[in-house]
Amino acid sequence: MCGIAGWIDLSNNLSNEKGILKEMTDRIALRGPDAEGFWLSDHAALGHRRLIVIDPEGGAQPMLYKQGDDYIALAYNGELYNYLELRNELIEKGHQFKTNSDTEVMLHAYLEWNEDFVKHLNGIYAFGIWDERSERLMLGRDHLGVKPLFFAKRGDKLIFGSEIKSLLAHPEVEAKLDKEGLSEVFGLGPMRTPGNAIFKDIQEVRAGHYVTFSKQGMNHNQYWELESKEHTDDVETTVQTIRELLEDTVNRQLIADKPLVSMLSGGLDSSGLTAIAGKEFKEEGKTLPTYSIDFVNSEEDFETDFLRRDLDEPWVKRVSEHVGTDHKSVVFPADKLVENLLVPMRARDLPGVGEIETSLYLLFKEMKQDATVALSGESADEVFSGYPWFHQEEFLNADIFPWLINIGNMSRILKDDIQEKLDLKAYQHQRFEEALEELPVLEGESEREAKQRQMSYMFITRFLPFMLDRKDRASMMTGFEVRVPFCDYRLVEYLWNIPFEMKNIDDIEKGILRRAFEGYLPDDVRNRRKSAYPSTKDDAYLAGLNKWMLEVLDNPQSPILSIANEDVLREIANGEHPVINGSKARGLLDYLLQINAWLDEYNIELQL
Repeated sequence: MCGIAGWIDLSNNLSNEKGILKEMTDRIALRGPDAEGFWLSDHAALGHRRLIVIDPEGGAQPMLYKQGDDYIALAYNGELYNYLELRNELIEKGHQFKTNSDTEVMLHAYLEWNEDFVKHLNGIYAFGIWDERSERLMLGRDHLGVKPLFFAKRGDKLIFGSEIKSLLAHPEVEAKLDKEGLSEVFGLGPMRTPGNAIFKDIQEVRAGHYVTFSKQGMNHNQYWELESKEHTDDVETTVQTIRELLEDTVNRQLIADKPLVSMLSGGLDSSGLTAIAGKEFKEEGKTLPTYSIDFVNSEEDFETDFLRRDLDEPWVKRVSEHVGTDHKSVVFPADKLVENLLVPMRARDLPGVGEIETSLYLLFKEMKQDATVALSGESADEVFSGYPWFHQEEFLNADIFPWLINIGNMSRILKDDIQEKLDLKAYQHQRFEEALEELPVLEGESEREAKQRQMSYMFITRFLPFMLDRKDRASMMTGFEVRVPFCDYRLVEYLWNIPFEMKNIDDIEKGILRRAFEGYLPDDVRNRRKSAYPSTKDDAYLAGLNKWMLEVLDNPQSPILSIANEDVLREIANGEHPVINGSKARGLLDYLLQINAWLDEYNIELQL
């Protein structure tokens, strides 16, 4: 994995602009701690930070190909999981390769198929290709948006980078927040609108899209989308197809020239992937290392709730012993979580969900000591329709994103004039309606089936991007690559049209996946009900947040005071608010402390 940054200027010579380009790549150095590279020409400046995973000697970037007097230059972040097949196909078409890297395969695929080359890729990637032959920049992103890519147009310039912080290093990109951006932050939370980068006049390349920029203008192109059609396979065929796709996907994603490990929570998703990977390791005479996360006093403090039914650790041990992994459980105290709360915000350049992101970052930091690459079960719930909301009428019939139904507390803390300017309910409804307009419907479905398809679309296109952002930034902040087999676009395409009742066969969420893992996992593990990512229950965590928020409120320079109602925040921080208390207070304080630091550290100018 890596980080890319640069810009195109159609009117000015960039040959001497290495200083700015290096500042842009330095901002994302943690994404690629192993090497740096630069290429500058008359109209292009491309920079790269490298995390070496495949072909240490041959994968240096930006990578160039010269045709006549013109260069085609590639800066790329990601992995191609089908690069060996593509390489052989391209060799048959007459292409010659100097390295064993997937980067060179991507470059030659572009040379062979031009813009259509993205339709030949299977992987996680974000890239920038400058083609001097046509003086055109092409920016592209993988099918599900696992790897990030942002851009900002400034006249004849297009500035781009893996993270927003790299764009902000360019002198023509400023940190500004307007009404729409603030509505995203307070109305949608971390689950922002695809393509919306929150900062004014900065955009995101959407998943499954590419952007071209030349003297002819800028064009946005969608090369992949979900297509609704009747699912004709019977249950047995469906189970076998899912199993084969997962086996193929995991095997592809085990390719690495650096140590690889697997995340293991004891839940269905990570356990199944660990079992497949563990089998491959065993056949090669190796033992798969696995990692899980836990918290100090978790057993004593644990309480069941809507999303967490039982403790993970006993199940982690069960799976590790069954598969035969070398397991390590990493345990964190509450004060460590408070101390590192702002790190994920700095990684994402945006406020996030707090403790859950913090613990993930700390886990990756520990894993990085032993490895460079990990497998993760992320996204299975989104693509297999595994959340409880899929069968609850309140959520199925809502005219709002299901995860926002109980977000009313956010508007309570805003000043009256800010509430009036933003009208968060209207903004939430607008964004929901826009998502509905994209939905590929299937004629002939029952009303309930149509609602479940709609719910699935919302989770895949609106909720999953947040989960992938969280994982990418938390891992890359530590120079660590996380692969997500459940995001293989072939699997997602297939699952999209499986009826919800078949996905939930045996009257249990993700029942079809449980059947696919038969033989890989013990029955008690396969039938364990969903339990969400673990969270600390230690009262010391909330106490730390309360103390911190009171310090913020006592500082008249705190930027949050220009937006939020100080009296309400004091009530919450003192544990005196009649509604926002306990776990509700934790989640809100997590978020607001990040917003305050974000506005301050990024020196954001509010334009309301």
